[in-house]
Amino acid sequence: METKQLYLYDSYRREFEAKIQSMTDKQVVLDQTAFHPLTGGVANDTGCLMKGNVKHEVLQVQINRETREITHVLGDVSGLGSGDVVNGVLDWGRRHRLMRLHTAAHLIAAIMYRDYDALITGGQVDCDQAKLDFNLVRTDREAFEDAVGKANSEVCKNVELKIYFLNRNEALKIPGIVKLAEKMPPHVSQLRIVEIPGIDVQADGGPHVGNTREIGKISLVKVENKGKTQRRMYFTVT
Repeated sequence: METKQLYLYDSYRREFEAKIQSMTDKQVVLDQTAFHPLTGGVANDTGCLMKGNVKHEVLQVQINRETREITHVLGDVSGLGSGDVVNGVLDWGRRHRLMRLHTAAHLIAAIMYRDYDALITGGQVDCDQAKLDFNLVRTDREAFEDAVGKANSEVCKNVELKIYFLNRNEALKIPGIVKLAEKMPPHVSQLRIVEIPGIDVQADGGPHVGNTREIGKISLVKVENKGKTQRRMYFTVT
């Protein structure tokens, strides 16, 4: 049974109530969750599930791409059973940092696409830093320094993000809606769109900040040459 993904509708939701649908060892499937799983290049949330006053730590969150079931891997499941109602509580410090890095990644990707015609070939947003891979012939660091500088200028504009849903066919008509070199959005009838007005529109299912000012300062950590036309950049936010 598909798990309702509460994080798609509100990135700021820190707590929720849910029913346990099924359990296997230390893995729990809920009917709905605000925990974002490891997907879309963004690390999973952590936190806990509460039953009464008993806390069960959430260590990992995974999604089955076919069934859309979301599994929460717990440190301990003693006292829990199918049908139980639990309260989920996110580690908000971790979630908000992932949101900041994720939105920063969208800004950088949009600028690299606009100014250098570079598409993303891979990437990962972790809690400490993020990395993005681009199909870019240039090997110098200047292009990435330029993109980060321009992204920081966008941050200072205090732009409110827009998140909404569009019919898949309608969404795919928008130029630049997909900035991944070899990957299309999932085959669903409605696509979730994340828009940073004036700079970027992307199909995306992950959590984001509500205003660019929340990102803070973006800093380039390092640049690596990963092949003939593959360049990797690491960045963080403070």
